[in-house]
Amino acid sequence: MVDRLLGRTRDGAAEAPIDAKSAVWNRVQLARNLRRPRTLELLGEMADEIVELHGDRAFGDDAAMVTGFARIDGRRIAFVGQQKGADTDENIRRNFGMPHPEGYRKAIRVMELAERLGLPIVTFVDVPGAHPGPESEERGIAEAIARSIALMTRLRTPIIAIITGEGGSGGAIAIAVGDVVVALENAVYGVISPEGCASILWRTSDEAATAALAMKMTADDQLTLGVVDLVVPEPGEGAHADPAETARRLRAVVLTQLERLERVPPDELVEARYRRYRSLGAYTEVTAPAIAPPPSRGLGDRLRDLLDPTRWSVGNPTPGPSRRDEPPALEEV
Repeated sequence: MVDRLLGRTRDGAAEAPIDAKSAVWNRVQLARNLRRPRTLELLGEMADEIVELHGDRAFGDDAAMVTGFARIDGRRIAFVGQQKGADTDENIRRNFGMPHPEGYRKAIRVMELAERLGLPIVTFVDVPGAHPGPESEERGIAEAIARSIALMTRLRTPIIAIITGEGGSGGAIAIAVGDVVVALENAVYGVISPEGCASILWRTSDEAATAALAMKMTADDQLTLGVVDLVVPEPGEGAHADPAETARRLRAVVLTQLERLERVPPDELVEARYRRYRSLGAYTEVTAPAIAPPPSRGLGDRLRDLLDPTRWSVGNPTPGPSRRDEPPALEEV
C-alpha cells in the first residue's frame, strides 16, 4: 500500500524524482509560514466593510473561528474562516487556529442566517485540524463538524471556499463544502497532516516529507484530482511577501465566481453541489466471477466430527477434510 501511495514499482524504484519530495515539503512550509495572511487580514484588504459576529448562542465564543458579514465591491456576503495568530500571545488566544465545537456551531449559526437573508457565503480555510483535546470531545466536536458539513451540502445559497494556507482533516472540510473551491498557489489540503500520516505508516514523524509527497496535498495536485477548481497564483516568494496583492487577486476571483453563481437557480445550485462531491474519487466497477459457496455442514455433522473417538487416536489422525474450527492435534501443541 505504501509503495502504491509513493508511486513505486514492484522492484522498489521510485518513479518520482528525488527533488519532488523537497518541492512538496517546501510548499507545506510556505502554507505554514507565520507571516502568511490570515482570514481577517485578507478580508481587510478585500472588503469595503466588515461586521464580525461572535458566539454560538449555546456555549461561548471561539476566537479560532471568525464569522460575520462583509461588503465587497457593493456585494454583501457572509464570511466564515479560521483565524491563526500573528504572534505567540495571539496564537494562544486563538488556539493556533484550531476551533472548538462552539467555533463550528458559530459558523453554522452564521451560515443559516446567510441563507435566510439570501447572502452568498465565502469561507477561508486555514487549519491543521480541529482542536483534539478532551474538552472538545466533551462538547461534541465530531457532531459539530458533521452537522456543519451536512448543512453546507443543502444550503440554498452560493458558497465559495478558499484554501488560504493549511487545510487539514475534518476541521477543514467542515467549512469547505462549496460550489467552487479555490486554493492559493502554496496552500495544501489533505485528510491528515503529513506528520500524522507518517506516524501511522512509518511509525515516525521524521518521514513527514515523504508522506506529503504521497498524499498529493499541494494545490496543483488537488486541481488535477478535481478537489480544487481554481488555483490562484501568489505574488513574489508567496502570499506572506505581499498580502495586499494576494487579497487583490482573491477579490477578483471571488467577484467573478459570485457573479456566475448568483445566476444559477437555488435548486440547480444544490444539485450541482451534490454531483460535484459525488464525483470525487471516481472508480470503475467490474464484475467478479461467481464463487461457488462451500458445502453446507449442519450442527449434527460438526458434533459427530468432534465426538468421533478415532479422530483423537494416538498416531496419525483420521483422514478427513481440514477445518479451521478443529482443535490442534497433541503433537502440534
